[in-house]
Amino acid sequence: MEILKIILAILLPPLGVFLQVGLGKHFWINIILTLLGYIPGIVHAIWVIAKNK
Repeated sequence: MEILKIILAILLPPLGVFLQVGLGKHFWINIILTLLGYIPGIVHAIWVIAKNK
């Protein structure tokens, strides 16, 4: 399941974060980072997924 979350985090970062932590603060931070730049959103999403295993 983690591999699927990482793939989703690369394609659509907020979705990967949502599946990991729900509608918490990390989800909203990831939305902002993705809007500011796609790469920061990906990095944050992978970090959240890896941190919350």
